[in-house]
Amino acid sequence: MKRREFLQTAAVAAPAAALAAPAVAQGKLEWKLPTSFPSNAPGVGTNVTNFAERVNAMSDGQLTLKVFSGGELVPPFGVEDAVQQGTAEIGHSTPYYAASKNSALHFFSAVPFGMTAVETAAWLRHGGGQEIWDEIYAARGLKPFYSGNSGIQAAGWFKNPIESVDDLAGLNMRIAGLGGEAMRRVGVNAVLLPPPEIFPAFQSGTIDAAEWVGPMLDQAFGLQKVAQYCYVPAFHEPSAGLEIVVNQDAWDSLPPHLQAIVSAAAEAAESASLAQFDYFNATAMRQLQEAGVTFAQFPDDVIAALKSASAEVMAENSAANPDFAKVEESYNAFLDLSKDYATAVKGPTFTQRM
Repeated sequence: MKRREFLQTAAVAAPAAALAAPAVAQGKLEWKLPTSFPSNAPGVGTNVTNFAERVNAMSDGQLTLKVFSGGELVPPFGVEDAVQQGTAEIGHSTPYYAASKNSALHFFSAVPFGMTAVETAAWLRHGGGQEIWDEIYAARGLKPFYSGNSGIQAAGWFKNPIESVDDLAGLNMRIAGLGGEAMRRVGVNAVLLPPPEIFPAFQSGTIDAAEWVGPMLDQAFGLQKVAQYCYVPAFHEPSAGLEIVVNQDAWDSLPPHLQAIVSAAAEAAESASLAQFDYFNATAMRQLQEAGVTFAQFPDDVIAALKSASAEVMAENSAANPDFAKVEESYNAFLDLSKDYATAVKGPTFTQRM
């Protein structure tokens, strides 16, 4: 599969003193845009590069975003901190990479047995999700934008079949988000590694299993070279959101037309990324199957154990963090509403498509 190798001058107030002075020449702004991911990676990388290209084009060069690959300007898990501190005016990541700041951020990436990508967009745009997200980020001087989604992810790559919960016990596994906490409760030693470290750790045996995204990105990262069993779908990430996050002072310095361009570019990048993931995941899965990879689903007892463990994790986070409880209430209200509709429309006509 082919992949990419991957202001009005005086009217624009200077960013706050906390921000590094932007490159301003001939009435143009240049902002630093670090991402948590390799900028040449399909899906997550093209999400940020497409976003930057749209802003550059729509602003006719008034606002130029210079993309820095994961680890190039700041550590992959340090993008939000860099934007908050003014090292960069704008950043690209996934919210749960900063969940140590506030566990409620998991909802804006993914939670176990949660919403699909389409449902997430509906909740954010019409169910009050964006307003809560804005409120939480405002406390840190940040403004968030939903910019993409991977769709349904894979549960992980394993060197041996997973036939029961006992087969998970003792495995060292790279897995992100609250799913990692659930995995720990069924005996897995869950670790979170930045994307560039996943393959080397898997290949060397530092980890025994690896969860990354899905067929397109997993193939690009070479996980099939280490293991031949891929389990789908991901119990912990039925979708996973990406974000554009802007320093609030920098945002306030922009005139309305540039603010509108940033917002529109994020929305366009979201749609483009989901289409890319859906198309190339299907293509990559077929290629991987032809190369000998076995795609399978976890057995019922494994799913039951993970669902029980996930419920415990969610309850403990809700009790410990009022923000988590607040977001969970809004999130679950729409999830409960949407499940009935999803069940209705995915009846025989859908499941028996030619």
